[in-house]
Amino acid sequence: MDRLACMEVFVCVVEKGSLSAAADACRISPTMVGKHLRYLEERLGARLLNRTTRRQSLTEIGRTFYERSKAALAQVEAAEACAGEMQQVPRGVLHVNAPVSFGANALVKGLSEYLARYPEVKVELSLNDRVVDLVEEGIEAAIRIGSLPDSSMVARPLAPYRMVVCAAPHYLARCGTPATPEQLAGHNCMGFKYSASQKHWTFIGEDGSDEVAVSGNLCVNNGQALKTAALCGMGVIMQPEVLLSEDLDQGRLVRLLPGHALPAQPMHILYPSSRNMTPKLKSFVDFVVERFGAV
Repeated sequence: MDRLACMEVFVCVVEKGSLSAAADACRISPTMVGKHLRYLEERLGARLLNRTTRRQSLTEIGRTFYERSKAALAQVEAAEACAGEMQQVPRGVLHVNAPVSFGANALVKGLSEYLARYPEVKVELSLNDRVVDLVEEGIEAAIRIGSLPDSSMVARPLAPYRMVVCAAPHYLARCGTPATPEQLAGHNCMGFKYSASQKHWTFIGEDGSDEVAVSGNLCVNNGQALKTAALCGMGVIMQPEVLLSEDLDQGRLVRLLPGHALPAQPMHILYPSSRNMTPKLKSFVDFVVERFGAV
């Protein structure tokens, strides 16, 4: 028999004063009430109730067991109530993963609004540019840039991830400003280690796409570091607009080849497929789609 159910019946018998009254309250037969009590007494190896045809009373062991059972049942009820509340209100720790540049320069800014909207949620954000296994690493939602492999994950599209080619004004004053993509061959084009475009940059012009071979003396696995290198006048970089926008606006970096667009990369938010999304996950996915959705 279920031990928890037996404890509930026992507590009810004590509080109602008889097996028949407990049977009515629990909506079971008096015979079944007796079976629950016998199960507990046999399991404990001790009598819990002294019963006569007219009255019942708790034994010494029965009183201690009643008090502990009532406390345990209250804890179970509180746990169930907490779980029920968490199914209604976004609450708890949410584990999120995102690429470094997007996460540090765009997502974190958005999180200030999200956390103000849902104050009972705590976000644990991991930033890296490698592809993590969501299930293995306990990630509930992840931002992905680029083409997605087939998987069981749900993918919601976001606005395309736009790239920019730029350099510092003092670098351009020293080395010249390229007027065509082909002229980048004569420049120090610094690369991003995790990108497939370390050695070839693709541009889209009036006559279609054009792939240009580039090379440089620096390759880094961090976009912020590449931006710093560009600001120091070391060379030309191709990095996300979200990382460079402030420096471009302030003139610390200059956008190059404005007549030649760079292919935008698709961006998605991924999360495990489930019929029962927790409120914290649903609220976060909806917020990210609202804030960074396709335009």
